[in-house]
Amino acid sequence: MSPSRDFLVEIGTEELPPKSLLALAAAFAAAIEKGIADAGLKHGAVERFATPRRLAVRVRKLAERQPDRAVERRGPPVKAAFDPHGTPTQAASAFAKSCGVEVASLERLETPKGSWLVHRGTEAGAATVSLLPGIVQASLDALPIARRMRWGAGEAQFVRPVHWLVMLFGMDVVPCELLGVASSNVSHGHRFMAPKPVRISSPSAYVATLHKRGKVLVDIHERRETIRQGAIAAATRIGGFAVISDALLDEVTALVEWPVPLAGRFDERFLDLPAEVPIATMQDHQRYFPVRDASGALMPWFIAVANIESADPQQVIAGNERVVRPRLSDAAFFWATDRQQRLDARCEALKRVTFQTQLGSLHDKAERVRAIASSVATAIATDPRLADRAAELAKCDLITAMVGEFPELQGLMGRYYAQHDGEHPEVCEAIREQYLPRHAGDALPATRTGMAVAIADKLDTIAGIYATGQKPSGTRDPFGLRRAALGLLRISIEQRLDLDLQALIEQALAALPFAAPTDCAREVYDYVIERLRAYYVEGDAGMQVTTEMFDAVLATRPASPLDFDARLKALVDFLQLPEAQALAAANKRIANILRKATDPVGERVDPERLVDPAEQILGEQVDAIARQVEPKFAARQYTEALKSLAVLRNAVDSFFDSVMVMADDPALRANRLALLKRMQGLFMRAADLSRLPG
Repeated sequence: MSPSRDFLVEIGTEELPPKSLLALAAAFAAAIEKGIADAGLKHGAVERFATPRRLAVRVRKLAERQPDRAVERRGPPVKAAFDPHGTPTQAASAFAKSCGVEVASLERLETPKGSWLVHRGTEAGAATVSLLPGIVQASLDALPIARRMRWGAGEAQFVRPVHWLVMLFGMDVVPCELLGVASSNVSHGHRFMAPKPVRISSPSAYVATLHKRGKVLVDIHERRETIRQGAIAAATRIGGFAVISDALLDEVTALVEWPVPLAGRFDERFLDLPAEVPIATMQDHQRYFPVRDASGALMPWFIAVANIESADPQQVIAGNERVVRPRLSDAAFFWATDRQQRLDARCEALKRVTFQTQLGSLHDKAERVRAIASSVATAIATDPRLADRAAELAKCDLITAMVGEFPELQGLMGRYYAQHDGEHPEVCEAIREQYLPRHAGDALPATRTGMAVAIADKLDTIAGIYATGQKPSGTRDPFGLRRAALGLLRISIEQRLDLDLQALIEQALAALPFAAPTDCAREVYDYVIERLRAYYVEGDAGMQVTTEMFDAVLATRPASPLDFDARLKALVDFLQLPEAQALAAANKRIANILRKATDPVGERVDPERLVDPAEQILGEQVDAIARQVEPKFAARQYTEALKSLAVLRNAVDSFFDSVMVMADDPALRANRLALLKRMQGLFMRAADLSRLPG
């Protein structure tokens, strides 16, 4: 077994962006692991560490050298390597010299094209210490940093200025300079509690040394669990339960190096606000954990996580209480002020707020959404008047003082203000539900009116932005069209809403203040439906679907997402049948034959021209089964219809075994092509089986 040592790299920086810290740490570790693997170095576990002031990776049992590898280098042909007397030519001598051997040491390689001189040897692997600087530099270059910054007079660029670099291979420093900083074995501890340099003796001592001498919990998971358990314990001591979301826990973990959870209070009068308001103040603005009692009611407490172990924690608590008090006072003022004006009185003011330059104001958008929501409501058998009213009020809370201060409460505050105004309960809920789902796995609208407004709002945004030519590209999606499209589809499919998506897209485009580009409706349909691919292929829909299966249904361009779902489920069931593979192969063969036909192929089959027994049998079966399956297709009973079509397998096999489709007689050939096209058309009512492998 080759000798190995642990390796450690730590990049010490100014405070890193908390919302991207954990992603940067994961990317750094993954890139280091890839670089080591690409270099052919054997290694053990790869561990990542991160705090607000550092990114680090430790690789256990990293081999000290690359393994030696056999090399084979071909030289000149033998006939060109020696003269008629067998003396090496200049070509042979030069090749041997370049390989560092004598001509006599060269071997011969016999190939069908002749004999060649060849050098076979062993290339010694490079020392790992010589490879590590390049691997680390390449890993830093590959980090997902949206905008890199420069500092000082140097040319180095990183997400934040870099102040130190630790690179240890075993107990030895790896000599190099990265990001304008020379490597060493000196790290730095907590900015206030242990500001002196901290010497790291070896990679294995890294975590313990920073913990003991640096007052830094560098292990992400340990720090996260310390915060979680500390918040729970602090809430328990005051008789409550800490509200700990994963997103906030991750962000707080990225904000502190030495977490100390502390409980603070706020005035009970702020509990008269909608609970979401003080929660948003605490979570989104202060990064505090709210506290609820056993019944789930909000308590006038919060858990703050300090980044210092203070000798007087009451001073730290008092400081946090002073910070949160004016924010809650502002929220209470906004709450009282906003309710002095009805929500519908703000509709006119929406005309002064631009949604998008070409698409007009928020008022313009609301009017378009009203029309689409009414159409959707009619299609799903709910009251279009409620959908119209909800869509009319949907954006009014965007110009309230509360949402101006707390944008994350859009929709939610609209619901509260609509309730205060005495609007219909379903209208109030729809104002909140218009934004659902906000992210993957989020809840869907529960009311039919909310479903109608949510679908209409998303569809108007997608169609409008697409028509302006600002379609998403790569990772750039400033208007959130991917999220909107998937949300629209999830509502349609999971809530079992049978909607004509193509007709709604046409309606949305027709309502725009300018003429949409030619074929825009088709592009929007393709974009929206394509978002379903990951939903099905990655298993979010709860069934095993391949890309080919998705494409088979996509080729039929169902108007309704719910219809698309029904076809795909039927195809999944159909492919479990023993006849499925043969019929898929037959459909692929039929598609190829029809594609090569030089003349247009009709679907009208002349029974008098079916002369071969095999084509007569197939023609009769196609006629009989067509009568059976047409009502099933019309009722979207795709599973039963495809199972009925499976009985065609034997007749299809016999047809291709004994019938020459491309007969010399044009009439006979056209009739056989029509028979195949008619049979293909039956399968196409559910899916294009020719897209399947087979």
